[in-house]
Amino acid sequence: MKKILVVLLFIHQFITAQEQEVAPPYNIKTVTFVQGGNNTIPFFRLGDSFELQFDDLYGNEADYYYTLEHFNYDWTPSSLLKNEFINGLDNQRIQNYQNSLNCFQVYSHYTLSFPNKFNQIIKSGNYILKIYDDEQNLVFSRKFIIYEDDLTVGVTIRRSRDMETIQQKQNVEFFIDYKDRVLQNPLQNIKVSIFQNGKFNNAIHNVKPQYTIGTQLIYRYNKETQFWAGNEFWNFENKNIRGASNTVFKVTTGDIYNTYLYINEARKNKIYTYFPDINGNFLVTNFNVTNPNIESDYAWVYFTLDAKENPLEKNIYINGMFNNYAISEENKMDFNSSTNRFEKALLIKQGFTNYQYVLTDKNGKIDEKNAVDGNFFQTENNYTILVYYKGPADRYDRVVGIGNATSIDIKN
Repeated sequence: MKKILVVLLFIHQFITAQEQEVAPPYNIKTVTFVQGGNNTIPFFRLGDSFELQFDDLYGNEADYYYTLEHFNYDWTPSSLLKNEFINGLDNQRIQNYQNSLNCFQVYSHYTLSFPNKFNQIIKSGNYILKIYDDEQNLVFSRKFIIYEDDLTVGVTIRRSRDMETIQQKQNVEFFIDYKDRVLQNPLQNIKVSIFQNGKFNNAIHNVKPQYTIGTQLIYRYNKETQFWAGNEFWNFENKNIRGASNTVFKVTTGDIYNTYLYINEARKNKIYTYFPDINGNFLVTNFNVTNPNIESDYAWVYFTLDAKENPLEKNIYINGMFNNYAISEENKMDFNSSTNRFEKALLIKQGFTNYQYVLTDKNGKIDEKNAVDGNFFQTENNYTILVYYKGPADRYDRVVGIGNATSIDIKN
């Protein structure tokens, strides 16, 4: 009995030691990593530049500070000291900010660039960027990953080999080729993480290679590397915030704009229809302006979902990269018994936005199997493999390789 309690205590400590992101408060919106002027999944090559951008709807030019923390493969704190993974000092004030221009919703737009004059990241691995206010209260945090491109990773997307899910799942097969690199016991010291559209909440970890061929580690599992395929993301565009479009049927004004979308019907029991998306991403833009970052306005966007077959004991949320796929009360839909539809209004910056409806149980656990819009193997998804290595004498998990593939050319 004592041994069982010790094991349970160890498991509990392991789980609770894993670092989680802290969601931003109501006034912080449009938190995004940017590279080359575009919102991006936060996987960056060591030495490349990138930015974190966000808006503060209070618009009072508040002072914000940031720190960087380094983590192991399992998101437990690494043993590296601060000066071992960055050159310079963090806990610096974010100095680059601008106020909104010609917008109903006032806000201050902040941009934090890496590398900058205060510090430079010098190690690969898992990181968390933490943003504090001037009283050193944690405002929010975001995960990102720095990788080295040292190994070759080949990725192939196939249909499920299980007849029960052959129409609904996508299987990721891949190999890692370390060629002439000297890696000690790669079967044990190499770990992988597999991401679908860059999401952290359904990533697959701790998959071991099945076998080796020369210098290649082969991963050809039938079930261990499968993902529910989902459906193409919904989208709306309101770059002309005053006008209707093929996704917006009505616009009204009050203190700020109100954007009413056409009703979405759950697609779970419909046939798959290909509709190009940007895999959950979004683009902030405003019709005929110079700087969309500060000249794009915010609007209350009204979503309506017709999902009559959804069990009411489960919850439905709206999310995408625009809100970091958050499962939170702010994004939870309300059921309107008079119309038998789910409704929600979210404050979103204007532009082009991908979004999805996510089903969860009462504890917030995502139910991908019974997804509101179904699962179809034809769905176009992007997959990323990150390869970690930690030798016997190493003190941290390096990210030594990356592989990418899309299911648009899915194979049987």
